[in-house]
Amino acid sequence: MKILVLNCGSSSLKYQLIDMEDESVLAKGLCERIGIDGSKLTHRPAGKANYEIETPMPDHKRAVELVMEALMDPEHGVIASSDEIGAIGHRVLHGGKEITQSCVVTPHVKDVIRECFDLGPLHNPANLIGIEACEAAMPGKKNVAVFDTSFGMGMEPKAYRYAIPDKYYDEYGVRRYGFHGTSHDFVSHEALKYLDLDPEKGKVIVCHLGNGASISASIGGVCVDTSMGLTPLEGLIMGTRSGDADPAVVQFITNKEGWTVDDTLNVLNKQSGMLALTGVSSDFRDIEAAMNEGNEKAQMGMAAYVHRLVKYIGAYNTILKGADAIVFTAGVGENGPTVRRMVCEYLEFLGVKIDEEENLKAYGKQVVLSTPDSTIKIAVIPTNEELAIARDTLKLI
Repeated sequence: MKILVLNCGSSSLKYQLIDMEDESVLAKGLCERIGIDGSKLTHRPAGKANYEIETPMPDHKRAVELVMEALMDPEHGVIASSDEIGAIGHRVLHGGKEITQSCVVTPHVKDVIRECFDLGPLHNPANLIGIEACEAAMPGKKNVAVFDTSFGMGMEPKAYRYAIPDKYYDEYGVRRYGFHGTSHDFVSHEALKYLDLDPEKGKVIVCHLGNGASISASIGGVCVDTSMGLTPLEGLIMGTRSGDADPAVVQFITNKEGWTVDDTLNVLNKQSGMLALTGVSSDFRDIEAAMNEGNEKAQMGMAAYVHRLVKYIGAYNTILKGADAIVFTAGVGENGPTVRRMVCEYLEFLGVKIDEEENLKAYGKQVVLSTPDSTIKIAVIPTNEELAIARDTLKLI
């Protein structure tokens, strides 16, 4: 069976068509600038030349139609008709308190996605638009929603509740949800298999390190704790997000600048993090180049980044009563030997040892970095959210 996986943003649509017989990617691509002048589709079919076209895309419905046309095109397509697609899997950011796992889309599911617009204002509306665009373009096909918050719903109240009055949890759903959940779920389960851990009791810490960054602790693939909270702003230092900060920082800056709370949160989300600390960039390649040139702000920013990450690793190692494995994933995690080395140097007192030659060679591939006598297994496991969505979709239909 072939599964079409969609990830819709406010003005974009990423897609992959996956053959679930062998989990191979038949084609993938991106629609950009939907609803904006200069709309473009980039289509990458396996074994064929890439295809690009600039054409108006007034809405996501038209974008989905263009994706289907590209997939079925005699020259650069990979299927003869839409009949070959068994179902469509959608990445959806937020399911609130009500939806705790992936599910087939029904009118009720769409209502819940809509009710969570205030919890995911940038993503949930676009995710729902993508679902409804597929319903219009391919009537009768089953759509499956895979929620980014599902993994975090495995947490117990002691981990997800904020110490604030019950009213805000009961009436507004204010709690820690966690994000990057599809990635954490995929990588934690892959770690159990790849590192030959107990499938029910294996204790894994996953460091999802990209421009957005988060960390999770799980037992047998079930989330025990994760660093992001009500929104993706909580937790680690990220590319442009501050991560953990005293809540009073918001009030203080807002009053000093004469801003609204939204103005201050915009700074914490888009102008902070590594961009602010280093004064160089939010891109770790630029930051590392600056470090190597002796840039002291870049060096301090990287030190702060690793300090925050190691603090969470230490806390999660304690919560798990001793992790079996620590796994790095996502852009920086998969391709950042400097960050991995700096983290593992902190952990040497626990008996963590890595093969530095393997660490330097590990770029975007699955590999064990730890030496045989290391007390905790250290590995790089590339994330694959699209495959995770496709697998959930296949199970549900």
